[in-house]
Amino acid sequence: MSSRAMLIFSAISGFVYVMLGAFGAHVLSKSLGSAELAWIKTGLDYQAFHTLAILGLAAAMLRRANIWFYWSSALLALGTVLFSGSLYCLALSHLKLWVFITPIGGTCFLIGWVLMLVGALRLKKRAERHE
Repeated sequence: MSSRAMLIFSAISGFVYVMLGAFGAHVLSKSLGSAELAWIKTGLDYQAFHTLAILGLAAAMLRRANIWFYWSSALLALGTVLFSGSLYCLALSHLKLWVFITPIGGTCFLIGWVLMLVGALRLKKRAERHE
């Protein structure tokens, strides 16, 4: 993802996070059970953490383009949509199909974090060469 795309995704994801959090607290808490509310909370927690990570990657990419950060942000964004989105859908629909999507999102998260690590390690090496 480009820095611009990362910032746009972070803005939309942050908006959805706040909107769904408020909707959950004020509306869904009256109609959903504790298991469903826990799934929504877990989805929101992961969405918040990964939205901030993508925002950080966007800031890093503004300073220096990095293919590893590009792919990391793409995988973290995909993980957010699949992991958090599947938990929201599971809580609201009870369709068991969604439990098969959640681990795919989690795997995207893990790959995204590994790619971020590789990119960060390569930044250090590149910076040392220029000194």
